[in-house]
Amino acid sequence: MKIAITSTGPDLESNVDPRFGRCSYFLIIDSDSMDFEAIQNTNQSAGGGAGIQSAQLISQKDVDTVLTGNCGPNAYQTLSAAGINIMIGVSGSVREAVEKFKAGEFSKIDGPNVGSHSGMKGGQTGGMGGGRGQA
Repeated sequence: MKIAITSTGPDLESNVDPRFGRCSYFLIIDSDSMDFEAIQNTNQSAGGGAGIQSAQLISQKDVDTVLTGNCGPNAYQTLSAAGINIMIGVSGSVREAVEKFKAGEFSKIDGPNVGSHSGMKGGQTGGMGGGRGQA
């Protein structure tokens, strides 16, 4: 089975990146042979649309399943439309994630688990305002 895992680096010992659209790398792995291809994510610094663009990239790689930490609504919709299963809450090394996947420790999600733009700097905690509004 061909799976895509979000990663902080280009090898199996790298950590799983908790962000989907703005991860550093995607590792496309044959879960049986452990052969893999590392793809640097050129969408990680996109001003917007990183989730959709990253999902489109993954859908072109003929993968069955994505393993990641989190998945926002745009990426979820694009991956689901392509028939790709999404499993979240994945952490540790990429190699460990594959072993846990093969052991059946992850479940397919039926919706996003974070809001739009959650992978951007500032994420869900409010962004650029600094919180100095008037009371």
